[in-house]
Amino acid sequence: MADLTPADQHLIFRQYLDAVGLHAMAGAEAVGLNPSEWYALSQIALEGTLTSGELAARTGLTTGATTRLIDRLERAGFVRRSGDPDDRRKVIVEPVADSLDRIENVVGSARRQIAEVLTRYTPDQRAVLFDYFAQAAPAFQTATKEIRDATPHRRQRKADVTGRPR
Repeated sequence: MADLTPADQHLIFRQYLDAVGLHAMAGAEAVGLNPSEWYALSQIALEGTLTSGELAARTGLTTGATTRLIDRLERAGFVRRSGDPDDRRKVIVEPVADSLDRIENVVGSARRQIAEVLTRYTPDQRAVLFDYFAQAAPAFQTATKEIRDATPHRRQRKADVTGRPR
């Protein structure tokens, strides 16, 4: 693999990203969630709790869309809401512990397979890989924000030529 051309490297990286994205979509579908709900649940599970405002900021959804997303996750049994004891205006969202077992059942195979792949690398090589992950995640988050900032119309329904919403 040392003699890969830049085009080969690009192709391999794209295939990797597409495989990760496809796995996430399949995982979401397997538990009855859409990709936004899957991502939101992952963020909530990683943090333990998030306010609805924090969740809106992380997902890039409006506050109204975030409320509806939380409603769906709550109805599906994945999260629960509670009031913030320090600020009654805030809603805290936390994962329902038992529900995360459903997620683990879906993604456990991939986690085991990736853990096996990682055993093929030396500790120093794994350190480089995890340094990359730590640096790449914020880079992708910044790039996502740039895309969202450049497409403000994405939150608005497009009007037809008469000016009426479609």
